[in-house]
Amino acid sequence: MEMKPLSVSSRRHLIAFTLIELLVVIVIIAVLMGLAFPVFQGVQSQAKKTQAKNDLIQIVTAVNAYYTEYGKYPLTPPTPADTTYGATTTNEQLFNELRSVTATDNPRGIVFLSPPDVKNVNNPRAGISSAPLSAGQYFDPWGKPYMIRIDTDYDNQVSNPYLQNAGIAPLLRSGVIAWSFGKDALSQSTSTPPVDKNTGTNKDDVISWQ
Repeated sequence: MEMKPLSVSSRRHLIAFTLIELLVVIVIIAVLMGLAFPVFQGVQSQAKKTQAKNDLIQIVTAVNAYYTEYGKYPLTPPTPADTTYGATTTNEQLFNELRSVTATDNPRGIVFLSPPDVKNVNNPRAGISSAPLSAGQYFDPWGKPYMIRIDTDYDNQVSNPYLQNAGIAPLLRSGVIAWSFGKDALSQSTSTPPVDKNTGTNKDDVISWQ
């Protein structure tokens, strides 16, 4: 049986139908991507929080191990108040001692902590920076230095950095605490939305003591 070629009109209808199908497929893919993107962001955010929490636990463990080894906390002689690293006093000196990069206050050269180096020197995240202006500082997954508070007045407690919530104790029965300001990089005093009622912290902050 001889096949008759498609008429010009039939070919036009076929092409138009094919283009409509293609557009429908593109729209479906776009919708699926739109639905999947927030899920991906949520998974990525949770992964960063988990990493930060693990880092904080390791930091606290390292400082306590130092105390067990030397009978004192690193760097600082007894002072009238707790000592906080990561803000006005940057944290590289503390981590240089815990990593045994310097031997000033770690004469036995013990490596109490071994974090990775950051992958991008120009945008330090999740590791130890080697950039000239921040060399040795330990950054969280969002690119802010980890905060560490140590009981250098040796009264077996440290002041809670989150005091806006009346339900949070002003003093924590611990020799060392550590925290991260999370994705928004805001402290409690500058946070919007307000403090999380369950923890007393800014909602995306990660803390070692709860």
